[in-house]
Amino acid sequence: MSLEMIANCLVGGNAVVLTGAGMSTASGLPDFRGKDGLWKSKDPRLLASVAAMQNNPEEFAGFYRHRIKMLEGVEPNAGHKLLAEWEERGLLKGIITQNVDGLHQAAGSKNVHELHGNLRRVRCSSCRASFGSGVFLERADCPECGGSLRPGVVLFGESLPDRPMEEAGSLSETASCFLVLGSSLEVSPANGYPMIAKRSGAKLFIINMTPTHLDPMADAVIHGDIVETLGKINEAVNRDS
Repeated sequence: MSLEMIANCLVGGNAVVLTGAGMSTASGLPDFRGKDGLWKSKDPRLLASVAAMQNNPEEFAGFYRHRIKMLEGVEPNAGHKLLAEWEERGLLKGIITQNVDGLHQAAGSKNVHELHGNLRRVRCSSCRASFGSGVFLERADCPECGGSLRPGVVLFGESLPDRPMEEAGSLSETASCFLVLGSSLEVSPANGYPMIAKRSGAKLFIINMTPTHLDPMADAVIHGDIVETLGKINEAVNRDS
């Protein structure tokens, strides 16, 4: 019943998706807060923060070089590709993502709003020049001006970029169907977008392996494998369209 409800909403158009780390686990990337999550063995306040970048640059660089290397050879999974297909078919208006892996774009999605930046890019803290993340694996200084390089992601202690937040808010306010995929909905302000959509009249659906605090307000909740569930929804979409 839930699958059909989601499919019917998608076929109606004007759908928006919010994705979290659980969207990319099928591509081989760990999530953050699961039992084997990245933050179970690392303290983000010590390694992924502005304070770490300023006061402990070697350990900071080592942590992010490890994360960048984790992306090597990682490909979009079938779920990423389905979202790109839905966008191309006019079923999906846009994607709001907490992820920094760039897999939505690699799958072919065009309207992607990255709230936390992109780990596949680094930039100079001084001249703001931008480079592919491979540069950071070889050096910590900017090839252009000699300033310090840093990953192109939002660190703990930094504000989220204004433009993606504004675009995400606009998408949420105008959505008729809002689908949360693989997010624990514990991090603000991302966890506010489903509520914005719901208050604006959208149907809210949550697909995540574990319960979230917004489950009670959702129109349907599925606790299960995201890629498998999206495949079943797509089958229902194809029957209805």
